[in-house]
Amino acid sequence: MAANGQGEKRSAEEAAGEEPVLSLLDVLEEDDALEDEACAVLGGSDAEKCSYPEGYVKRQALYACNTCTPNTEEPAGICLACTYKCHEGHHLFELYTKRNFRCDCGNGKFKQMECKLFPEKENLNAGNKYNDNFFGLYCTCKRPYPDPEDETPDEMIQCIVCEDWFHGRHLGTDPPEHLEFQEMVCQCCMERCSFLWAYSNKIGVPIVTKITAAEADQEVKVEDCSEETTKSQNGPCIKTEEEKEVKEEQTPSTSCEKKPVNGHMSSSAKTDEKTEVEPCKLKEYRQHQTPRESGATYWPNNWRSKLCCCDQCMKMYTELEVLFLLEECDTVQAYENKGKSEVAQESRDPLMTALSSMNRVQQVELISEYNDLKTELKDYLKKFADEGKVVQTQDIQKFFEDLRSRKRRRQDGLQYYCS
Repeated sequence: MAANGQGEKRSAEEAAGEEPVLSLLDVLEEDDALEDEACAVLGGSDAEKCSYPEGYVKRQALYACNTCTPNTEEPAGICLACTYKCHEGHHLFELYTKRNFRCDCGNGKFKQMECKLFPEKENLNAGNKYNDNFFGLYCTCKRPYPDPEDETPDEMIQCIVCEDWFHGRHLGTDPPEHLEFQEMVCQCCMERCSFLWAYSNKIGVPIVTKITAAEADQEVKVEDCSEETTKSQNGPCIKTEEEKEVKEEQTPSTSCEKKPVNGHMSSSAKTDEKTEVEPCKLKEYRQHQTPRESGATYWPNNWRSKLCCCDQCMKMYTELEVLFLLEECDTVQAYENKGKSEVAQESRDPLMTALSSMNRVQQVELISEYNDLKTELKDYLKKFADEGKVVQTQDIQKFFEDLRSRKRRRQDGLQYYCS
């Protein structure tokens, strides 16, 4: 609620032509959001070691170096650690994450450059896939992001198949505004993976088609006209019980139930019962598929688990090179959750970590000393605040030197008293 109130206040100030006023809380919340986003993207990648020895990594944060491999050269991708150690100060394109990619840093695509972290690399990574993103171009419009010439506010959405990024207005269908979607498949990938249309009708996030007021009024008039014509020609559509019974008698049975022969099931029925397999979901969905549409499709959370895994479908996934659609761990959400979890473990409170390895007496002593330290440091810093002075590095160093001296004198006094 507080955040919404701040947003409304800021909008009102902007509408009035005033400079928006940001509170310290606003700044901290924005910093927390950026830090959370960075942890999600980078937390699952190693910032110290080149990812090349791991082979084709399921998913990792990737970059392209425009300094080393400009658009006149072959496209190449580098891992997070290599951006720090090998390409510091270079012009980099952030590619977010890519699947099944092996770091190219220092291989044959980089002229007269060797990877500082892992120089023993093959000349090329044949399994890597590249697109225009590696040259800083995105979407069907092939424009950079952010685009200095584009003044239209629009979000970029990544296709989960080709992993290119698209402007919402260039997807052929508008992203759902009031329905939450987890993943998107672009129009080009829907044409290549046309089997997804059958699933889209059944489990995809529905697309709301926008119509004008004139079109809506025309539809109402057509419906009214159709109803009146039907009533005038056929009268009211009312069926008597006798008509229902006659229709039921005339309708042939569609049951596939095997009838017993001489009180026993036939051998063919027994065979069918033994070899019964789970029906193909895709075949079933195609029977109820509406006419093929165009544009991008949007998908809810866990939709991948509903894809058919029969032998025929598995063969199709392999031929289309989309077997990754069956893996929940392939999703960007799974990667981000892993990154956040690893960062949370690394940033665990050191005091709580120390306490967990101590007995009860040691815990009480440590907590007591910690509270004393906190109180003394607070009183020490308060003096600077009261006098309006800025705390310098040497001031903090002096505090801890004095603290160690006092602790040493106390220990010497205890030893003298005990002796």
